[in-house]
Amino acid sequence: MEHAPIDLAAALATFDQLWSPRIVTTVNDYDVRVAKVKGEHVWHAHDDTDEFFAVLDGELQIGLREGERERTVVLPRGSVFVVPRGVEHKPSSKDGAAILLFEPSGTSSVGDRHETVPEHVDVTTGHALA
Repeated sequence: MEHAPIDLAAALATFDQLWSPRIVTTVNDYDVRVAKVKGEHVWHAHDDTDEFFAVLDGELQIGLREGERERTVVLPRGSVFVVPRGVEHKPSSKDGAAILLFEPSGTSSVGDRHETVPEHVDVTTGHALA
């Protein structure tokens, strides 16, 4: 199998659906996913894995519930953040963003525990690029 560079902007241009990550490549047993986001996702937690976020364009906010404490981290373009395993979190973006995610293959976009999932959030383990 021949490997070739992946243009992330071109990958993002292949779809329009929000909160519906696409798998651009796999590293060992981890998926590298890209997604377009706008509005709010859903409060959720991944019990057995951390979740890596990188902001490619726009700005992402991630609400975090850590014990009794709730806070929001703001990720401008070019920044990265890791949500530790087991921490409830809720990504959102007022004006829209393009993000890159790095997590074990087969990880659900709404984690192991989540609130009711609204229609605009795709419950997926990632879609292949078209």
